[in-house]
Amino acid sequence: MDSIGGKQAGGPYLRPGKGQPDLPMSDDRMIRLLQRNGPEGLSLLYDQYAKALYGVIYHVLQNTEAAEEVLQDAMMKIWKNASNFDPGKGSFLNWILQIARNAAIDRVRLKRFSNVSDPIESASQNQAEATFNPETVDVPDLVRKLEPAQREIIELVYFQGYSQSEAAEALGLPLGTLKSRLYNAINKLGSMFT
Repeated sequence: MDSIGGKQAGGPYLRPGKGQPDLPMSDDRMIRLLQRNGPEGLSLLYDQYAKALYGVIYHVLQNTEAAEEVLQDAMMKIWKNASNFDPGKGSFLNWILQIARNAAIDRVRLKRFSNVSDPIESASQNQAEATFNPETVDVPDLVRKLEPAQREIIELVYFQGYSQSEAAEALGLPLGTLKSRLYNAINKLGSMFT
């Protein structure tokens, strides 16, 4: 594995919340660095967004070890696919949160598909849950600060894996209304990060 900024790239050894930069970098500059595929972009992406991404991933998986592994996978996907980011379709934060959420949901689906009980994995999960530090997860705390209607939409779409159509149906809302409320909730969350 390559070392990036004193961290191990590509493995589950990065811990969110360590080595945070003094000042956050603008998304435009971050995107340009990532699109160059250099190690500086990946390292800065990690420093600036790891806690937020880890929070979303952990909320879906409820397992520290698995969340750390999925965080690494999501970071690599973001880094490798930075050229696919389209600012016309949404914010950079929304794009990377969606990649992290999808990676976590993929892990849940993979686990359901394999559905093989492994005693070593169960013991590891129990140990990981016992050592979980809630201070490293900021996103669920921020979501709780949203208005109840916004919080409910975020919970359904980002944490429970509902599609926007499914969430609209479950809440009895027109799809356009749900999309508007989701957009506003994501923008409010984004403003809490800066």
